[in-house]
Amino acid sequence: MASIQENTQWPRVSKFILSACAATVAELVTYPLDLTKTRLQVQGEGGTHQNGCGVRTRSQHRGMLSTAVGIVREEGPFKLWQGVTPAIYRHIVYSGGRMLAYEQLREGVLGRSEDGSFPFWKAVIGSMVSGALGQFIASPTDLVKVQMQMEGRRRLEGKPPRVNGVYHAFMKIITEGGIRGLWAGWVPNVQRAALVNLGDLMTYDTVKHFLLRNTSIQDNSFCHGLSSICSGLVAAIMGTPADVVKTRVMNQPRDSNGRGLIYKSSIDCLVKSVRGEGFLSLYKGFLPTWFRMAPWSLTFWLTFEQMRRVMGLDSF
Repeated sequence: MASIQENTQWPRVSKFILSACAATVAELVTYPLDLTKTRLQVQGEGGTHQNGCGVRTRSQHRGMLSTAVGIVREEGPFKLWQGVTPAIYRHIVYSGGRMLAYEQLREGVLGRSEDGSFPFWKAVIGSMVSGALGQFIASPTDLVKVQMQMEGRRRLEGKPPRVNGVYHAFMKIITEGGIRGLWAGWVPNVQRAALVNLGDLMTYDTVKHFLLRNTSIQDNSFCHGLSSICSGLVAAIMGTPADVVKTRVMNQPRDSNGRGLIYKSSIDCLVKSVRGEGFLSLYKGFLPTWFRMAPWSLTFWLTFEQMRRVMGLDSF
């Protein structure tokens, strides 16, 4: 009985590990674009800032390329990876959890059709549920990542640093807001994850098996790459507005009770952003988001599928 249970549990553990490893590789390759995207999304927030001499100046607006070049020139090239440690921690939990949850829902709870296909409506439910669950668990690491990404900008604006590393960031959040503070901004975080996962997992799974059933394309790297490109585009379109709201809610200063000083909720942030900056403000950082999601998805899915093949697991 023990050996049967062990054989049943091992594939789940191995799938979790493989998902986490593939996500780590993809995160390291594309992280500079994520940092650039985060800086762009908070650009224009508040309108002005106070520099080190006490003079209030208007925030400088930059595009994607100039933002990245500015980070390298003003802060150094390695600052493009500032906050990568909590980002990796996040993906170990988030990607490992969402991939395992989706596969369990597809193969067990929701189930395939008699012809072996996974209906579209089931793929929608499975991807959104698995994404929301994985992100809720990983939300504290995402909060730390966003705050660490903004430290370079704060120094340039003459503001004192808020955090000095991953451990200090975690302890500061707990000290100021308690354990609940680690889940500050979890609502827009989970909403974004559900939408991104809908675009990523659902699109990849649907496109891949559509190609295998209706074309002569084989289950190989070309099929995986084509499917991942589609999933990256759809994920960026669906997830960017929620990502902007998430970033702003998580990056705002908080009072002693952990309540935000700028936005009361994700809806409040959404309304204020649209009223103050227009609807297109919700798509700030779309290009770096897309440019990141496309290579991220490509790197992740190719790595993940090859790892599964090497480990003797069925193709996703």
